[in-house]
Amino acid sequence: MPRRPVADPWGALAARPGFLIRRLHQIHLALFAEECAAFGITPVQFSLLSVLSAQPGLDQAALALAVGVDRATTANVVARLEKRGLLRRRSSTTDRRVKQVELTAAGSLLLARIDPHARRAHARTLQALRPVERARFVALLRRLVDAGNAHGRAPLLL
Repeated sequence: MPRRPVADPWGALAARPGFLIRRLHQIHLALFAEECAAFGITPVQFSLLSVLSAQPGLDQAALALAVGVDRATTANVVARLEKRGLLRRRSSTTDRRVKQVELTAAGSLLLARIDPHARRAHARTLQALRPVERARFVALLRRLVDAGNAHGRAPLLL
């Protein structure tokens, strides 16, 4: 049975920031997947690699907090990236239970290769806005995230 068009597809949803943020996130994920498909990297994996590039040797717990992902998910993602040879884990010299994580040469190379594609996905996500609006939009998003950070499932370290 064919679908009938909805008279007002937005209705009350257009006034709900949570709905709009979720939809924008879905759109961004699709654009990221399109731009970065050849690399087999998800946005969360890209975020972890990016943080480790800037802060080599973070332990898994600190990495989870830096990216805003729960520890179990981080451990799973780290294990998958380690299996691909993109990063390595080693026990801390001060506490053998703590696993420090760093990029391998292959991880650094992949990050350098994927970066322009990821940037294109970010730009495409915001392309409907004028340049000055893009900067303001990102600044406002940052303010909202900073203000609500403590309520997140995995609060960022601010």
